[in-house]
Amino acid sequence: MPSLAQGSPGSPQLFMGNKAIARGALEAGVQFAAGYPGTPSSEVVESLAQVAKETGIYVEWSTNEKVATEAAAAVSFSGLRALAAMKTAGLNVALDFLVHLNYSGLGKNGAGLVVVVCDDPEGHSSGDEADSRWVASSEGIPLLEPGSPQEAKEITKWAFELSEEFNGFFLIRSSTRLSLSTSLVTLGKLPHVEKKAHFDTSQCISPYLARLHHISVLERLAKVQETFERSSFNWYQGPENPELIIICSGVGSSYAVEAVESLNLGKSVGVLKLGTLWPIPKGLVAKHLAKTSRVLIVEEVDPFLETFVKKTAFESAKVSKSLKIYGKDSGHLPKVGELKPDTVLKALATLFQMEYLAREADYEQRANDAAAKLLIDRGVTLCPGCPHRASFWSIKKALQKDGRDGFLTGDIGCYTLDVFPAGDKLTKALHAMGSGVGLATGFGHLDRFGSEQPVIAVCGDSTFYHAAIPALLNAIHNKSNMVMVLLDNRTTAMTGFQSHPGTAFDAMENAAPTIDAAKFCRSLGCKVVVTDPFDIKGTTDTLLQLMKEDGVKVLIMQRKCELVRMREERRYPYKVWVDVEKCRGEKCGFCTKSFRCPGLLWDIETGKAQINEAVCCGCGVCVDICPFGAIVREEAA
Repeated sequence: MPSLAQGSPGSPQLFMGNKAIARGALEAGVQFAAGYPGTPSSEVVESLAQVAKETGIYVEWSTNEKVATEAAAAVSFSGLRALAAMKTAGLNVALDFLVHLNYSGLGKNGAGLVVVVCDDPEGHSSGDEADSRWVASSEGIPLLEPGSPQEAKEITKWAFELSEEFNGFFLIRSSTRLSLSTSLVTLGKLPHVEKKAHFDTSQCISPYLARLHHISVLERLAKVQETFERSSFNWYQGPENPELIIICSGVGSSYAVEAVESLNLGKSVGVLKLGTLWPIPKGLVAKHLAKTSRVLIVEEVDPFLETFVKKTAFESAKVSKSLKIYGKDSGHLPKVGELKPDTVLKALATLFQMEYLAREADYEQRANDAAAKLLIDRGVTLCPGCPHRASFWSIKKALQKDGRDGFLTGDIGCYTLDVFPAGDKLTKALHAMGSGVGLATGFGHLDRFGSEQPVIAVCGDSTFYHAAIPALLNAIHNKSNMVMVLLDNRTTAMTGFQSHPGTAFDAMENAAPTIDAAKFCRSLGCKVVVTDPFDIKGTTDTLLQLMKEDGVKVLIMQRKCELVRMREERRYPYKVWVDVEKCRGEKCGFCTKSFRCPGLLWDIETGKAQINEAVCCGCGVCVDICPFGAIVREEAA
């Protein structure tokens, strides 16, 4: 497969939406890209990192999203085009800086700056379904939303041009279905960029005085709106005087067109697709509202377009006051979850009083019956050999031995699976990145109010550098009583093994200095102990002792992610098997019911545990947790 930077202009290539955004940035002449990994946005920066050496651009995984946008802005200030990418949760982290940046602009020689944010309707890999479009409207940030990978590429190119024309950054909103879906994209020309970076020191780029800058933002938005009114990314198809118009954006535009075609309503229904969402092109919208008596708004997640279409209709003298607007507020489309083609079809059929049945009435039952027979439900669980499974086992045993009803506060990473059905559910509070340590600092002061419960904050290595350090500093300075367990598996495993300050390589796979978490924490003056999570007894005893001590303690459970280790070493540490004579079978079930490693199976015929050789990675941890010595290991050949 050719790289992102190859392919002749006019040739088609299969790109997922995120990769199309990256290609658009290359075609726009981007020279710097930064971000923090997070599904569904990771592939934007990752795709650019893979061709960084080939194209001569610079790409990094920043410590967090705020730093990423700050770094990208600095490059823009110096005359080079730059991009930052993140998921919706990351936009919250970056917002403090971005709000100020929107006021200050990009300076005298500012080059194009584009910020890509990928929303996650349905919360597939997120703790919420937050809709980033409200951020654009509340803060006066221009926002574009593509409806296909092809459009994602073209809109990204245009966003850089707009950014320079209006001297401010532009926001591009994608969503899970667009970011991770794949379709043919026609390539454009890659420019040869030889710009020298230079920051003009005759200026100071700052949002202060705020009131004057706010006025400038509003004036800029008015000019952007004039441009958006003429944008080719807004288009209409359908009859001149339709009975109903669908106003849509993002992936909803594809679903809307499909629904009209499927129901054979092309002579009655028009489709107005908007790619420029904020500021909304009021003139264009009002023009089409005046043509019809009914409107259906199709969008993900919140009724954002719906709100501003209604406002436009109310303010326009050309629009009939009897106009009916349907969408999420009317109940024709759901206010939660992803849009689906069938959902749009059903809404349109309802409005035209047509019978529509997506599938036969018994389809779901037949599908469930087939799945029960053909599929093995493995649940959502940690990988075989994952060091986190051993870590949580030790934590569980330490809490049980301590006996004071202690608990965990958690964070975002693979270890979040502790709260899922296959986990031990030791984590009792789980929110944003870094929040596990932040929450623990509060719990750690409750001894003065009579609490005797020990609290353990769990976070991963990437999360530690991203957001946990300020909370740890707070805990130490304010003398909280808590244990921070740092699960150091040497990678950002949850999102695809990206680098972070604790790894020895960067996003472009160059050697990079490693920030040693243990040395860093010791420099703060707190007690630090490093253990191997596969040493179950040693780790359990260490944690048990730390819970009895006052102050802030840091326990670093350090072992490389098994998927990374296997990729590097390409060998099994041990050969593992079950001694059926020693296995207690149904009388125990300790390994399969409590430890729950996918490498362990229950043999129905023998009533004993057995090793699933197709899955087992040979870590041998199950040998240490079996109370009867029924699991055996020996050094692999």
